[in-house]
Amino acid sequence: MEAVVSTQSTWKQWYQRRVHGVQRVTYKRRHPWATKRNKVRQIRTPGGKLTVKYLNKRQIRHKSVPTCGEAGCDQQLNGIQPNRGKNSPISWRRKVSRAYGGKLCTQCVRKRVIRAFLVEEQKIVKKVMKGQRPQ
Repeated sequence: MEAVVSTQSTWKQWYQRRVHGVQRVTYKRRHPWATKRNKVRQIRTPGGKLTVKYLNKRQIRHKSVPTCGEAGCDQQLNGIQPNRGKNSPISWRRKVSRAYGGKLCTQCVRKRVIRAFLVEEQKIVKKVMKGQRPQ
């Protein structure tokens, strides 16, 4: 036996959409403006009624990630979650276990370490050159 699709129900749905247009829903709460915070999604209940579902702001992984604190470097810091919207900053969200961890990116830290090493080496070379000159 072949399954017969009722053309009447599909015709009825098409006609309702065509004549009546898209079904509209109204806000449930007392804030009727379409602002950034007042987001809704239209959902259909099991009873067939079209209602609104209020959406919350997107959570941690969608928020702005902290960037490097070095001037001119706008790289995002890996492994650090933003603290915006939290009641108390949880320590593990902001920690990276190295020098300047959670403040500077790895490239900037590497540059600082190399620069400090070269400055110390230059001081030693100056001292040695100064000691050899009087002879």
